[in-house]
Amino acid sequence: MNMASISAHSGRRRGPGLDVAVVGGGMGGAAAALALARLGLKCCLVDRAEPEPWSPDQPVDLRVVGLAPSSIGLLDELGVWSAIEAGRSGVYRKMHVWDAATGASIDFDAASRGEAELGRIVENRLIQSVLWRALDEAGVRRLCPARVDGLEPREDRISLHLAQPLEDWGDSVSARLVVAADGSDSPLREMAGIGVRRRNYQQLAVVAHVQTERPHADTAWQRFLDTGPVALLPLGDGRSSLVWSLPTDEARRVLALSDEDFMRALGVATDFRLGRIIATTERAGFPLRLQLAQSYLAGRMVLLGDAAHTVHPLAGQGVNLGLRDVIELRDCLAHGVQAGLAPDTPELLARYARRRQSANTLDALSFDGLARIYGWQSPPAQWLRSLGIRLVDRMSPLKQRLLDHASG
Repeated sequence: MNMASISAHSGRRRGPGLDVAVVGGGMGGAAAALALARLGLKCCLVDRAEPEPWSPDQPVDLRVVGLAPSSIGLLDELGVWSAIEAGRSGVYRKMHVWDAATGASIDFDAASRGEAELGRIVENRLIQSVLWRALDEAGVRRLCPARVDGLEPREDRISLHLAQPLEDWGDSVSARLVVAADGSDSPLREMAGIGVRRRNYQQLAVVAHVQTERPHADTAWQRFLDTGPVALLPLGDGRSSLVWSLPTDEARRVLALSDEDFMRALGVATDFRLGRIIATTERAGFPLRLQLAQSYLAGRMVLLGDAAHTVHPLAGQGVNLGLRDVIELRDCLAHGVQAGLAPDTPELLARYARRRQSANTLDALSFDGLARIYGWQSPPAQWLRSLGIRLVDRMSPLKQRLLDHASG
């Protein structure tokens, strides 16, 4: 660990000892705190700000996630899915993906698996709000607003130093295990001296919610253009959530268009597959990058979610990978609890780190490779790409294998 980050913190007043301290209250961090508390572990959640409560009177959040069945299953096991489902969500039963250059396409259908749906499109803010409401009932102490500004490894635990002391708590948190879920720019990862592999895609994801001339038919639509993929994801109110990956300069130009010009450009980009775009919300842009932590484990600290991996959104799997981290960590520690082992038992943490780093790296590089393949513009490369898409679409076992993997 980076000892320079802890040298100025001697003599601090410490809060009570814990089994687990989770830093970062996004979807992954909140789900991890809740899951580990359900195992009977004494947990706290540290975050800089409490999320804004979700309300059905609010506009639909621009940031949405396509929840795979594995993620829905976790949220159901945590006792929060019914509240999320009672909020707002869009069902997607089918996926249609096609190549702008060749017209080759591939389709996925829940009915082919004997399922009612492939997943749900849900607002980030709704999921996070419901998870936070469940923390108190599970006995998770919320330390908020609070910021960690140093780490101190000790003989049998790790201390997190807080930038400002908290009333009835002190100015540090002591736990046997720390879960760093503090985002892609994770301060804890940096404090622990864990490096990252990074690739900047030089792209922005332009997001908005749009109304189309024809219904979305509970289908996720994605078209691959030479500039990057454009996706229309079904919302529960009949609109579609847009995720349009574009080179940075082009994205900024699109963001600056009038609504009328933007809707016209989006109609062209989606080949008017759902007819004209007839209404749009405000737009926002988010930078895209590939980032993989070189290790998920540093002593008594593990990385989770975006702190460990950030991937291209073309497969819509970023949050699902983070929630699969939660499932793996919970299962590893549950095995330890049953065996009478402490949550910081090295073998348990090494098992989590090994399994999730392997799985996430494979997925991330697969998404990255797919993005590169769709960037090929030479006629021979396009022909090979078209042939591959058509072969996969006709090979039912392979399609089912792909769908099983995406489902978790």
